Amino acid sequence: MPSSSAATEDQLDRVFHALANRTRRALLHRMSRSPAKITELAEPFAMSLPAVSKHLRVLERAGLIERDVRGRVHRCSLQTAALKDADEWLAFYRQFWDETLESLARHVGGDR
Repeated sequence: MPSSSAATEDQLDRVFHALANRTRRALLHRMSRSPAKITELAEPFAMSLPAVSKHLRVLERAGLIERDVRGRVHRCSLQTAALKDADEWLAFYRQFWDETLESLARHVGGDR
């Protein structure tokens, strides 16, 4: 496993916690197209604005979104740095599984 600081580990915990929820993943997917107001983000969900705001706060704490506040209008946009960090963490394990599966394929195929 790649070495990392406690702060980095805490950040990864926040990112993976945020991504573990399907509503938050859907919100991120929507913001991948363009920044959006909270009311726009809430439209497809059968939940209150405060409930959507709670999800957005989790995403914000994880560094996955940024909120631009102008008066009463809150516009949220996707921030990719935290996703890049998570992808780098996953890359270590992706390499492990690719190598393990290739080894298994060689073994099953009789190519020892």
